[in-house]
Amino acid sequence: MKCAALLLCVVLSLDSASSGHLSENLLLFPKESNTAYVQLTPLKPLSLSAFTLCMRISVDPHVVDAEGRETILFAYRTKDFDELNLWQEKGQLSFYMSSGTGAIFPLKPLSTFRTNLCLTWESSSGLAAFWVDGRRSMLQEYRKNHRVQPGGVVILGQDPDTFVGDFEEKQSFVGEISDVNMWDFVLTERQIRAFNEKYWLGPIPNVLRWSEMEGDVKGEVLVVPEKNL
Repeated sequence: MKCAALLLCVVLSLDSASSGHLSENLLLFPKESNTAYVQLTPLKPLSLSAFTLCMRISVDPHVVDAEGRETILFAYRTKDFDELNLWQEKGQLSFYMSSGTGAIFPLKPLSTFRTNLCLTWESSSGLAAFWVDGRRSMLQEYRKNHRVQPGGVVILGQDPDTFVGDFEEKQSFVGEISDVNMWDFVLTERQIRAFNEKYWLGPIPNVLRWSEMEGDVKGEVLVVPEKNL
């Protein structure tokens, strides 16, 4: 009976076009799609010379580990450019800012087990790193003196090749995402490690804040209350 009640709760939270708070929920993208996505509402424009982006994430490896597949993890696009995209591609993690080549990190692919994933970047030095469950990758220099431009949309689940459209099924996200938070500065190692704790006591996120996040849900995305899991 408890399982049936949970399933009913999940199904009732699914809507082809709905909006609402995402706090204490996770987003489940159950299968490949070119229609399912969630558009997030930032607290302020993404005009960034530095950032820390964190999320809790797990994937369906049977889908996303398929040979030659690219999987979008986070997308921020303006009308003209992919301003900031995170990917799992070729069994590695990567991110791209604006046009051109990306920064590729030879890290183990994500798995069915939840991972605390963060990315840091700072313009004046160009130094960037992925953080996986509190452990930092080797630093890379990428897009020194660049700036992320405002006026775009933040999307989970799809890679928009136009402003909010032209999605490709073979690039769609399949798995769970929650606790997406973003700061307009680089957190310290100690602060990032604290993100591994459910009740996190670090600096309050000032760009994207999951605890106050508004999400516009499109297509087959399940909004699952974490308290019931």
